[in-house]
Amino acid sequence: MNMILFMIALSLTLSIALTTLNFWLAQMTPDSEKLSPYECGFDPLGSARLPFSIRFFLVAILFLLFDLEIALLLPLPWATQLQSPTTTLIWASTLILILTLGLAYEWIQGGLEWAE
Repeated sequence: MNMILFMIALSLTLSIALTTLNFWLAQMTPDSEKLSPYECGFDPLGSARLPFSIRFFLVAILFLLFDLEIALLLPLPWATQLQSPTTTLIWASTLILILTLGLAYEWIQGGLEWAE
């Protein structure tokens, strides 16, 4: 019981100390370099609020979707050592089929084309 109370007190003390440190560090005066919109070494030439093409976002979402599904297939070689490798291979084949159908759909709809 004493150990639990000690851990709670330690957590609260550490949280309060880090919160105080955060507020103290945020009040330091930043220099002109930190206040500029870009920290890459040159002055910005135009507005930072130019609209992006929706195609950039579509490609990013497609990449994340396919990357996630490929990551689900990575443990497949170890999954074949389970009790029923046939079921594992059927599920993996189904996932690959869904991936292929999704890619074909995007290709047919023109989601991967840059030119209008």
